[in-house]
Amino acid sequence: MRPLAVLALGLLAIPARGDIARRRSPVTDVVQKAGPAVVFIGTEQVVDRRMRGTPLEELLLGDGRRPQRQTVQSLGSGVIIDSSGTIVTNDHVIRGASAVHVVLADGRQIDAEVVGADAQNDLAVLRIQSKTPLPAAKLGTSSDLMIGETVVAIGSPFGLTKTVTSGVLSAVGRSFKANDQLYIDFLQTDAAINPGNSGGPLMNLDGEVIGINTAIFSGAQGIGFAIPVDKVRRIVQELKSFGKVRPAWVGINAMDLTAAISKKLGWERSDGVVVDSVDAGSPAAGAGIRPGDIVAELGGSPVQDTDEFLARVRGYPARAAMPLVLWREGKRLEVTVTPVEFPSEQADSFAWDRLGLRLTPSRGTLAVSAVRAQSQAEGFGIDRGDLIVRLNNVALDSSESFREALISARNARSVLIVVRRAGRNYLVTFRL
Repeated sequence: MRPLAVLALGLLAIPARGDIARRRSPVTDVVQKAGPAVVFIGTEQVVDRRMRGTPLEELLLGDGRRPQRQTVQSLGSGVIIDSSGTIVTNDHVIRGASAVHVVLADGRQIDAEVVGADAQNDLAVLRIQSKTPLPAAKLGTSSDLMIGETVVAIGSPFGLTKTVTSGVLSAVGRSFKANDQLYIDFLQTDAAINPGNSGGPLMNLDGEVIGINTAIFSGAQGIGFAIPVDKVRRIVQELKSFGKVRPAWVGINAMDLTAAISKKLGWERSDGVVVDSVDAGSPAAGAGIRPGDIVAELGGSPVQDTDEFLARVRGYPARAAMPLVLWREGKRLEVTVTPVEFPSEQADSFAWDRLGLRLTPSRGTLAVSAVRAQSQAEGFGIDRGDLIVRLNNVALDSSESFREALISARNARSVLIVVRRAGRNYLVTFRL
């Protein structure tokens, strides 16, 4: 009997190869194919905290607090997109960091260099050095996504590395407002995404990256968001080439549609924006876009209103083709506009036309050299000789700094300018 008993025990020890094959699924295939390219990202940031002092310190310091330098750590995820060590993550994962390190799937920890970051699109590119080629995930496309298709998220929620969740693609082209900020053109999924997943990939069942996980609704369940990979590809190329996203110029000045305008133009829908004016010599003018055209779609998705349209336009860097669908005189038109880098000299014309100001360098800042009649500047009482010292949060020390700040802010509805006269500062809000 003993040989039979030994044989029985031996049979129990044999791995159930057939069961493993049966348990395999498209999700496990994705994890095995692309999982090694997903990394954990840790950062360190040195900050000054104000601490309560002793009674003597409160008396001497006046404000009752003393500074104390502390190191704050944060975490997130990322994905390697080429074998040489290029990593994509979110800007908010590495923003303000004094040190960034990456932990690979094989356990190696490597210090990372920040190649470039863009807060507006919440994307960043890192680079690490390795003596051997690294596993890389393939970037797919977000142009053929299907609502309801299975998606897989991989990341490090709450520091729990190599965590895999799956679900479906709930929506595309999703826009929403949170914390007084407009977020546009996101993928929505019910795959579990938690703090620490930020910067990790959202993948299709082919193991391709279709988005970069970036946000969740606080307190919600089954609602997560990812930046679509077509947008990621555009921004990453810009960051790799220039270290930043260069301001791009399209030349469309749009306004919201009213019931009266829609009726006059024969537009029977509630979405879309109408072209109010087109900048002379701009890419939009070259593409034949005219005032009165209705912009119905951008990049294959409907346009909702002016705020959303401008935010989506900012996602296209220079030389990235921008497909538009227009409505003109009852006909549907498809055009492609290719933004160009905003010419710095155009900022001077923009300042004169929109603000009514012409500036010249003076005493380490800028002085008003002319004020256009019947302009906003004249209405605010700004006069020649006044100093313009800040635009939004940018200190102005040269004509170039003013141009760059105005170009960056040109698509906003307003801009805050600090005017100095007789040693006193005045805050003036200009409409754009």
